[in-house]
Amino acid sequence: MGRVEDKVAIVTGAASGLGFAAAQKLMDEGAKVLLTDINEEVILSMPERLSNFSATQFKATTHDVANEESWINAIEIAEKHFGKINILVNSAGISLGADIVSTDFEIWKKVHEVNLDSVFLGCKYIIPVMAKSGQGSIINLSSISGIVAGWNTAAYNSSKAGVRLLSKSVALYCAKKGYDVRCNSIHPAFVDTPILDPLKQAFGEEKAVAKLSRQIPMNKIGDTDDVSYAILYLASDESKFMTGTEIILDGGLSAM
Repeated sequence: MGRVEDKVAIVTGAASGLGFAAAQKLMDEGAKVLLTDINEEVILSMPERLSNFSATQFKATTHDVANEESWINAIEIAEKHFGKINILVNSAGISLGADIVSTDFEIWKKVHEVNLDSVFLGCKYIIPVMAKSGQGSIINLSSISGIVAGWNTAAYNSSKAGVRLLSKSVALYCAKKGYDVRCNSIHPAFVDTPILDPLKQAFGEEKAVAKLSRQIPMNKIGDTDDVSYAILYLASDESKFMTGTEIILDGGLSAM
């Protein structure tokens, strides 16, 4: 317990999936967390969903990660409420699109706005705040699809690969400036979160999971703990010499 004691985090996409799991894990280990999401109904229900945590340990707010003013507002809320920010988990993301020919340009732009532009905005505005706080860790949720391409995921591949290289650029910038602010990316393969719901609806849950598992050498998909523990490590001082790199959580997929 207490691996991130006295640290303050912002977690985007926190209404469900990896974001919600990450927020809980960080709070379990002593952090105070601002949970943000564009889903107003769900994010504002956090006091009921997180009733096992002290009300002083978290705050929830709506946040459009593709909007610059919304980022500025979210950071101001966290600073005002908690006094500092040490951790940013860029978890918000969408999986839309198809192959390069079939992908509509509007979908292409939407995927990049949510998956990549949001990371740019978050990093841009959080770095000065973290530098002022003394130290910080930026954790960007990419995907194994940012390293291993698929023929039918053009926009998703592009956006998640962009997150990987942007994270490295941010890490080098902070190091050059002398800031004790680290930046790393995490690259999960298939994880059992709501992002898999369309596939489960199309094939049924058992067949969908089996279909995905066959693509993984370990013959299984991940769960939210697999990712939230990696986030916890990067958020903690245990990873104080780790920046500009990535954690791959893919059951061996990228080794093939």
